[in-house]
Parts: sequence; structure tokens; C-alpha cells
Amino acid sequence: MTTTTDRYLPPAASEESLLSRLEQVWTDFDTRLQQVPLLQALAEGKVGIGDYQRLLFNLRQQVVDGSLWIARAASNFDMDHFTLRSAAIHHAQAEHRDHFLLERDYVAVGGSLAELRAGRKNIGSQALSGYLFDLADRPNPVGALGAMFIIEGLGARQALQWAERFQSVLGLADNQVHFMRFHHEADEQHTGKLDALLTSDAIRPEDADAIVSCAKVTARLYVMQLTELDNL
Repeated sequence: MTTTTDRYLPPAASEESLLSRLEQVWTDFDTRLQQVPLLQALAEGKVGIGDYQRLLFNLRQQVVDGSLWIARAASNFDMDHFTLRSAAIHHAQAEHRDHFLLERDYVAVGGSLAELRAGRKNIGSQALSGYLFDLADRPNPVGALGAMFIIEGLGARQALQWAERFQSVLGLADNQVHFMRFHHEADEQHTGKLDALLTSDAIRPEDADAIVSCAKVTARLYVMQLTELDNL
């Protein structure tokens, strides 16, 4: 017998598609990004070249770690998860030189390469990297796809907007925002492949909660990384 209360219960999370659940996480992430002080200043046109340098300086430490934790995750997938292992290997290979693009942009806007390479992670970057490496060390870390959804999505959906806004406000040339522009193009391709993977038979129903949970944690820690610039 169906009661009035039953009729108004929201659908169970398991009845929603994985991509639908991840899009909800993205919506919350996007809202939080708009509250990051530097990004608010960028939207209002109140940034200087030092702000752009600070952003690149703080992002560089996380970018270096990106291909490392993905490669580690790949090594921990067993043969029953061969499709995911293969995808992670290809993804790590595609990203392992990205920090060089960022370094060139940093130097192109007057930054010191030696100081950049000697930089330390801010407290948000430490938390994000620590979480992702811990996740990658687990057997069959399927949840890591949630982190990729957030990080690759950031490149595909936000990087070009940030690049164009910095160029508009600061008068920067394309070769001074190449890292962001490149990631917009590359991550659009990556997210297409990731979406196909997330909707494939390689993802088991019981994997969905782990992927969504990882996406939520990654989103919160990424915002922390952008909020805690220079806070070591």
C-alpha cells in the first residue's frame, strides 16, 4: 500500500544516473568557485599581474602532482579493471608535461622560474594532494574518476574564461595564458572520453557512490587550494 508520505519521497540516489549526480556536484562546485576572493576580483576586473602570478605559482605545485597520482592509481587497478587501468595510464601520459606550459607562462609575465620550482604547496594544495595520493594507493581506486571529473571539468568549463578575462584586464598575449588555453582544448577531449567511460560497463553500480564522494571531496579541496593562496 502506498501512503501519502511515500508518494512525496525523493527518488533514491541509486535511481539517478551517475552523470546526473556528478553534475549536481559540479553545480555546487561552480557556486563555491564564484566565492573565491581571487576569482571574484578577476570577475570584477580588479586583479593585477601579481594576482595572475600568484595563481600560477599556487597551481603549479598541484599540476606537477597530477600525473603522479593518476599513474599511481593506474598501478593499483587489477586485471578485472583493465579498462580503467588503461584509461588512467593514457591520462597520466597526456598530462605529465603540463607543468612546463605553466612555467613558461609564469616566466612570460615576469616570474622567476627558480622561485616557482622551489615553491611549496599551500595548505589547500597539501590537503588535495594528500587526499588524492591516499586514494590512489588503495586497491582498485575507482573513486578517482570523481576527482578527474572535477579537475578535467575545470579545464574544459572554466580555463578559457579565466584566460580571456586575465587577457582583457591585464592586456596579456596568448603566449602568456597558454596553459589555460591549452587545458580548455585538451580537457574538452578528456571530459568527452571520461563521460563515455563513466557511462560504460566498466563502471559497476556499486562504484557510483565512491565516484560521487570523491568528486565532492576534490571539489571542496580544490576551492580550498584557490582560497588559501600563499598560506603555507
